[in-house]
Amino acid sequence: MLTSDQKGAIAETAIAHAATRLGIGVSKPLAAGERYDLIFDLHPGLLRVQCKWASLQDDVVVVRCYSSSRRRDGLVRRPYDADEIDAVAAYCAGNDRCYFFPVSTLAGQRNLQLRLAPPRNNQGARIRWASRFEFESLDWNELKLGP
Repeated sequence: MLTSDQKGAIAETAIAHAATRLGIGVSKPLAAGERYDLIFDLHPGLLRVQCKWASLQDDVVVVRCYSSSRRRDGLVRRPYDADEIDAVAAYCAGNDRCYFFPVSTLAGQRNLQLRLAPPRNNQGARIRWASRFEFESLDWNELKLGP
């Protein structure tokens, strides 16, 4: 059984590897304390990226959209916002895939659920297909910042 720190380290490494394979520059902050884990250099823009471990539940990849910490007054969950990060990248060990979401995709949600296969009830509305967010499927030129 992996600890949450081990899962985070595996996710961060897998995400950095996937981005580097696509020709994206990857940097890591020298000091702790920021809400982002990596910086993607898309030439000319930089993206602050929070890395997450995603779980696979049947045909759904689930990505948490918040951080958790224990304090004297209990468990504190903090969502991410555009002042702190530009995107979330997630690694799912269950299917060995990396996913990428601009922070606007989070929009106050606790979890993002990505479908790998159609639901059994054949519902088609409001489905977020995992393939749309896979690193290899994205047009990284659309994500560039700056002029």
